[in-house]
Amino acid sequence: MKITPSARVLSMLGEIDFDEWQCVAELVDNSFDNFLDILRSEMEWPADDFTVVVTLPSSPKGILEVRDTGQGMSYDRLARSVRAGWSGNDMHDKLGLFGMGFNISTARLGRRTRVLTTRVGDTEWIGVEIDLDQIKDDFEAKDITEPKNDPSQHGTRIIVDRLQPARAEWLRRNGASLRNILGSVYSWILAEHPFDLYVGGTRVKPVRHCRWDDDRYVLYNGKERIPAYIPIDEKLQDGIACRDCGEWQIGSGEICSVCGSGNLTVRERRIHGWLGVQRYLDKTEYGIDFLRNGRKILRWDKQLFTWNNPDGREGNEEPEYPVELAHQGGRLIGEVHLDHVPVTYQKDAFEYGDRSWLTAVELLRGVAPLQPKRAQGLKYPENESPLALLFKGFRRNDAGLRCLVPGDGQKPVHAATRDWGRKFQAGDLEFQTDEHWWQAVLRHEEIKKQGKEAKTAASVPAQPDEQAVLDALGLPINIPASGSAQPETETVSTVPAPPVVVKERTETRGERLARYESVASPHTYLTRSFGHPELGYVKVRTLLLKPGERLLDDNGLHAPVLLDQRSGNELTALVDAEHAAFRRFGADYADLLLVELAAVLKVRARSDWSPSQLVAAIRAESLQDSALDGTTVGAEARDLLAEIRERVAETLNRSGDCTTAYGHLSKEEETATEEAMIAAGRVGLVSRLGLDSGFVHHVPALALVRLVEAMPASFMDGAVFRGLYARVSSPSGKALSLARVTGCLADVATLGTFAGEATAPQLRRARLSIALLRDELAGEE
Repeated sequence: MKITPSARVLSMLGEIDFDEWQCVAELVDNSFDNFLDILRSEMEWPADDFTVVVTLPSSPKGILEVRDTGQGMSYDRLARSVRAGWSGNDMHDKLGLFGMGFNISTARLGRRTRVLTTRVGDTEWIGVEIDLDQIKDDFEAKDITEPKNDPSQHGTRIIVDRLQPARAEWLRRNGASLRNILGSVYSWILAEHPFDLYVGGTRVKPVRHCRWDDDRYVLYNGKERIPAYIPIDEKLQDGIACRDCGEWQIGSGEICSVCGSGNLTVRERRIHGWLGVQRYLDKTEYGIDFLRNGRKILRWDKQLFTWNNPDGREGNEEPEYPVELAHQGGRLIGEVHLDHVPVTYQKDAFEYGDRSWLTAVELLRGVAPLQPKRAQGLKYPENESPLALLFKGFRRNDAGLRCLVPGDGQKPVHAATRDWGRKFQAGDLEFQTDEHWWQAVLRHEEIKKQGKEAKTAASVPAQPDEQAVLDALGLPINIPASGSAQPETETVSTVPAPPVVVKERTETRGERLARYESVASPHTYLTRSFGHPELGYVKVRTLLLKPGERLLDDNGLHAPVLLDQRSGNELTALVDAEHAAFRRFGADYADLLLVELAAVLKVRARSDWSPSQLVAAIRAESLQDSALDGTTVGAEARDLLAEIRERVAETLNRSGDCTTAYGHLSKEEETATEEAMIAAGRVGLVSRLGLDSGFVHHVPALALVRLVEAMPASFMDGAVFRGLYARVSSPSGKALSLARVTGCLADVATLGTFAGEATAPQLRRARLSIALLRDELAGEE
């Protein structure tokens, strides 16, 4: 079989940079192309006969085989398929866009490739053997055949042997990784079509996106409804494309302007798919997937999160998401089909300079910055693109309904939600819908509400029990209230009847615990595995008792935390949030739970560790995300300050007090503000200092404290902070209400500026101030 134009080219193709998974994918592409041809032709074909099997090498001298149950090929079709150069594939309908793909992938993997194919009714397998060690000029590859026992057999086999040692070793050791990559690359195809792909004897499952359901949304500023899922379907004007070289044509000529072919056709151009929000944050797995003909070309792509200033120099791009708490990662995701946009020969990028790609970018993210203040400062109209809408509603990661983030009543539970995401991918039925995440959001709101109610109740003096006072004084019961008339009755002397003693049934321990559980709510953050490699592990389900319910141990004593042993290594932990240890002394639920767990694990492991060693070890192993470090707490502080700056700026714009507010800055603060604006590329706004509220985003953090102190009537009473001021009559009352805000704001501003130098007590204080200050924000009730 002739494989010209130059047989020597084949040996050189193995030097082209293709990863191992890309080599396998090139071969799978060809099989899926054949399956798609079958579906398009609407020929009769068994629904369970679309299978590709990839056999991995079991040793360094093993083979790689890709086998499918497609139609098979004729001799002429086979010759075209293995020839180095264009395969004649339609450049717009096929996954295998370039005929070179087969040659590159096989040459990259090994020195010899055999291709065998057969159709229904053929009497044998026909094929070709390409041996790179025998390649010389004008070499004709050897035709081969194999007997065929069953005439109904059909399909194609590609066998690569004499594998490159490094590639063989990777394939031998990384079957699971290869399945995961291919499950992501072909996720849409595997989910939408009846295709089966097996790698190393195991079925490849589509790696689906763990996104919030279609009907979830948040309320921006308490009124604008922003969905967590936005469908995309934009039909563009049809275009004329060359079926031979793939180029889209400008104008309406009869021959291709690039290759001179007359094989032109009118094709649809359409951008479709969706943008949405992942149910958890991740440091790498977020971004937009871009597909061509069902195969992912870009996975977790983040380039649309960066704004390219058309007036700036190259390299001056400004990332816009994630910004607040960027170290935690992101959650904006999407899956967008761009079948009409050309890709590189490696199928790992689109042609980014092509006008069709630029059109798609403009449709999805707009031309203006995603950040509203940045867009406004640069005189752009509001960005109303789908991505800008998602950014507006979901750029923050605060726990609760406001940002659609699960929490534990105090803060987000990012580690737990990522673990739920892994269970989603593993197929755990409980985590397939977003209900588990949704209930965690609602529980956060309920716990937070209960905490506020408890604080309110604690601040109100308890009312006396009137009947108890009367009983203690020895006065008769049911004394009428003064001024109320009571009917006169005749006093009758009677002999009291002997008391009837009824022996009350004692509640069993199991009944008591069941009663507690029936009125308790799950604590998401503390429901997890606890332990240490030296002690073993237990699974703990933590429940918060209903307010008013008193947690008693087996001796009838009031307990803050009570453990109940369940089957195996499972424990239920009951927590009484109204116990004095929490209400009066400020202990953390986790602290006392760890004390109880340390006692259990000490006995189980027969450990010689002291109680403090046990608690410290379990906390370090099981609650790593609660560690106090300047980076994390500092980022939390700056995140909250960014929101406060935005609210202060909006308030000043509404009230028209921008000039007054700027006048409260000291000369040093004015200089620092100018320098910050210049460093942020806002040089053009320096001339407008004091004329609008743009300076607020760049003033030193501690200057915000003085602004609130200097203009409390502008920012209290629900404007920025919910604390009362104008409606408080006494000067001392005004000062107290204001101090509740500015005290916490000073802590947060200091920590946000000098987090790297903070001690552990200062970090604890700052984290508490962050929580208290967030409660003071208007609209957070």
